[in-house]
Amino acid sequence: METLVPVELYRKMGVIVGTQICTKYMKRFVYKIIQEGFYILDVAKIDERLRLAGKFLSTFEPEKIAVVSVRVYGQKPAYMMCKYVGCKAILGRVIPGTFTNPRLEYYLEPDVVLVTDPRTDRQAVIEASKAGIPVVAFADTDNKVELIDLVIPANNRGRKSLALLYWILTREILRNKNILAPKQDLDVGPEAFMVQKTVESES
Repeated sequence: METLVPVELYRKMGVIVGTQICTKYMKRFVYKIIQEGFYILDVAKIDERLRLAGKFLSTFEPEKIAVVSVRVYGQKPAYMMCKYVGCKAILGRVIPGTFTNPRLEYYLEPDVVLVTDPRTDRQAVIEASKAGIPVVAFADTDNKVELIDLVIPANNRGRKSLALLYWILTREILRNKNILAPKQDLDVGPEAFMVQKTVESES
């Protein structure tokens, strides 16, 4: 099957590059370990999960999708996805009670939550789980994913990687909703989803 974007683009943007640690669950998505000790993710499995997530997320009303990113490099991509899809972006710190305390003014009742990183977005993951809300997550090789319902294996730290991932997922949701034609692209490329280099590097 043809991949959603050329395999070379996945490589160029660093999507396949994991960390030097791999949790038990994430081993199923690993293609190989390179000499420096980094785990390399299987591009076919990344592509497959992006398709699956696109189909799944497209079944929800856009305003009932919450997209979370505490991680700085995920904030512009998450914002751009919500701009195109119509979902709700939660950028920066997730205030306790966001999904669990109806008395709070910033309380939200999403039907599904997408997180950039299960570790940095842990508050959102825990609250969604308590509220019975399914969670979709970009997960790197070192992530624990016990509370995640749909894992998209990928480098969830890189500036370029997160831009491409969110761009592809946005396009897939809109294609599945017939807002875009099956082969139609967004009116901007992945670079429009990318945080500029002035942001300090993250771990």
